[in-house]
Amino acid sequence: MLKFLKAQSLKAYNTFGFNIKADLFIKINTTEEFQELLKCKEWRDNKHLILGGGSNVLIVEDFHGLVILNCITGIEILEEEDQSVVVKCGGGENWHEFVLYTLKKNWGGLENLSLIPGTVGAAPMQNIGAYGVEIKDAFHSLEAVNLQTAEIEVFTAADCDFGYRESVFKHKYRGQYFISSVSFKLDRYGFHRLQMSYGIIQDVLKEKGIKSPSIQDVSESVIEIRQSKLPDPAKIGNSGSFFKNPVINFQQFNKLIEEFPELPSYGLDNGQIKLAAGWLIEKAGWKGYSENGVGVHQKQALVLVNYGNGTGKDIMNLAKKIQDSVQNKFGVELSPEVNFV
Repeated sequence: MLKFLKAQSLKAYNTFGFNIKADLFIKINTTEEFQELLKCKEWRDNKHLILGGGSNVLIVEDFHGLVILNCITGIEILEEEDQSVVVKCGGGENWHEFVLYTLKKNWGGLENLSLIPGTVGAAPMQNIGAYGVEIKDAFHSLEAVNLQTAEIEVFTAADCDFGYRESVFKHKYRGQYFISSVSFKLDRYGFHRLQMSYGIIQDVLKEKGIKSPSIQDVSESVIEIRQSKLPDPAKIGNSGSFFKNPVINFQQFNKLIEEFPELPSYGLDNGQIKLAAGWLIEKAGWKGYSENGVGVHQKQALVLVNYGNGTGKDIMNLAKKIQDSVQNKFGVELSPEVNFV
């Protein structure tokens, strides 16, 4: 039987730690429970918000509707071959714990994505990525419940139309599906090619004296790097990287590099240039800034933080100021990576 809670605090369910409330709240433990929920009056009569780890969402105020927490767990092997394995994971599983599970099995492909907050079900929505790897690189398929028909549909990588922190679930199918499970095709030990194009990973491995790194070595290096730069949400409320790294054309880049020769940049296959949002924000003078109980992290300007007594509106207002400032100084538009509710 489905159990609905009233006036439920969402403080524990958003990594900013805002003590906002939901009129109605429910935890979903199986796909069948969610399909049953779609038949309920509580679903039909309320707007709804589906949460995973709450790490990529900015809830600005109390939610006057139904909040659904994806708690579907379970890991199973779907296919096994000599060089690879396809593993299916429940959408409510913690992402980092799942990555650690694959590492224990000596399956390569997700090591660069270690310590990213959130759940497995939320990962494909924004095609999470870090240190040269995106979820699409190891993605096999996902199962999602259609909110209109209650039917389970399967999406391949092509169906998801993955882009830089993008997928069809953020735009074309926004608010139309509940991701119940995600499957990945991972490489067995000895058949995986490590991705270490980011120099900082190589630097950490070199400091440790590791010349022939394993997937576990790369994962530990990524964890060390992330912990040195990013605040722990359990200690300081945050959603990780708040803004996407902006992508500009080559003509605009040439103008910028003349004025700012130290500007970090990364060439893309399509001829466009990706810039470092954190560098732009820092050079615009925001690193370490604080107001109204929120601010910009002292070590990483890409991270907006809640010091304990801020609100979602305070974060939203600060983000707008930063966007305007970067636009005025560099002529570059910053887009939030987090979803506003």
